[in-house]
Amino acid sequence: MRPLPEAPALIIEPGDDSTGRALVVADIHLGLGASSERPLGPPEGAADRLADTLVELARRSRADTVIVAGDAKHPIVGTPPSLRPVVFDFFSELLRAGLEVELVLGNHDVGIVRHLPREVVVHPASGVVRSGIGIFHGHRWPSNTVLRAPKLVAGHLHPGFRFAPTPLDVEGKRRCWVRVERAPPPPTRRSRRSRRHAEIRAREIVILPAFNPLAGTESLNRERPARSRSFLYRRFLATGTARAYLLDGTDLGELTPPTGNDRRSRRAREASMAR
Repeated sequence: MRPLPEAPALIIEPGDDSTGRALVVADIHLGLGASSERPLGPPEGAADRLADTLVELARRSRADTVIVAGDAKHPIVGTPPSLRPVVFDFFSELLRAGLEVELVLGNHDVGIVRHLPREVVVHPASGVVRSGIGIFHGHRWPSNTVLRAPKLVAGHLHPGFRFAPTPLDVEGKRRCWVRVERAPPPPTRRSRRSRRHAEIRAREIVILPAFNPLAGTESLNRERPARSRSFLYRRFLATGTARAYLLDGTDLGELTPPTGNDRRSRRAREASMAR
């Protein structure tokens, strides 16, 4: 698997499962910023523009399939009546372009299935394995089949970096990729007690940037990112060497994801400084 240059999309090459090349994106958030006057959303994140961009990326990468790794829509609970045709038309546009379309359910996708074209293949939030790569959204623990995959892909975190603001970029936030390299897992110990979840076997984990440019980005270079409570930090990012990359491939360096002991460590530093 490899990122598509200058785009928040990942390419998965054909594998032994006789599937074609797939383009994977996450966090489309259809309906973000929409109103009665603009049901498609603001121009930068309008549903029709996002669909056109995705079709163009699929053609550029010669992908046969588009896989959305969760959060196709923005409202968390249900799908408002005004958003239902927007969702249907978005996925219909991908299908009309001759693409196969799959959706792994995310935490924002409650109630979306009934408003999708029937040709869209829907996978549960626990994920799916494609060409030996486990794909899940990231808000729910993946299935054992996904956990046993040698590589993993997730979304949900909206990873980004904060830079000094400029007149053209007042907030100074940029979307980024996160790639985690993990050491080989230790040999599995036999136990009389059956484990509920399999061990994470992946040697490589990729966290996708949000596809919708209007979706909020999580500043990973803050001391304690707001979403650090997600198990993706504690159980995935913090278990290997994590590095961040801008969409143009710029290496932003190694990350030090927060762990469960960060709060106590911070308090200890503050107490030491107070002395």
